[in-house]
Amino acid sequence: MNYNHFKVEIENKIAHVVFNRPEKANALHMEAWKEMKTTFDKLSQSDHVRVIILSGEGKHFCAGIDLELLMSVGALKDVSCSGKRSEKVRELILTLQECITAIEKCSKPVLAAIHSGCIGGGVDIVSACDMRYCTEDAYFTIKEIDLGMVADLGTLQRLPKIISPGMAAELAYTGRKMTGKEALNTGLVNHCYASKEKMMEGVMHIARAIAAKSPISIRGTKEVLRYTRDHSVDDALNYMSTWNAAMLLSNDLLETFNATMEKREPKYED
Repeated sequence: MNYNHFKVEIENKIAHVVFNRPEKANALHMEAWKEMKTTFDKLSQSDHVRVIILSGEGKHFCAGIDLELLMSVGALKDVSCSGKRSEKVRELILTLQECITAIEKCSKPVLAAIHSGCIGGGVDIVSACDMRYCTEDAYFTIKEIDLGMVADLGTLQRLPKIISPGMAAELAYTGRKMTGKEALNTGLVNHCYASKEKMMEGVMHIARAIAAKSPISIRGTKEVLRYTRDHSVDDALNYMSTWNAAMLLSNDLLETFNATMEKREPKYED
């Protein structure tokens, strides 16, 4: 696949996906949104990828939606029929939501490595990732409120399940910046690093640890965690029993037993 707005490198079972519109602070126009979805869909299906790191090139991690894309929505006011106009807006919102949901539905864990600005749609994106890590100079802001609109791509749905609902509401109502250290204290990120270099080193270390595990177990863990988030404990336990009834007796389990008996590191098939 040829990438125009992202950099993608795969090495040692780890895919590194990088926003690559630094001249736009990694703000995404429609072509970039669609490329992001295609990227994660393909990585989800790749036998050679076990974990994904998402980071940003240049000064900021991601500034969200490109203003040109927002302005194109404003142009819809020229559509004379209010019903057709509303239908067009809804179609656009659903398309962008699907681009972010592709990250959440990706079968491989996605680790967001965030430096400097994570703004508006950037918060939507990292909320769909499995784990988040940031630098001390990072900041998070739900900027939509300052644009006279409601955040509509997933932040309001996912963020209250990551941090306290009250804190999520405060950020959504005020649009204020949450610093990297505050993000650590609230549980939005797992670790906060002194620099981008230290962060990438730390995140890569975690990615390597994940990539060394049983691929089918990692994929299953992500699926069950995602299911559990949106269902009751009883429903999730029932789902878990069905999942393992189908997946437990795998080659990975046999390899783990053999490696333990032979006192060596297991080597799992892609």
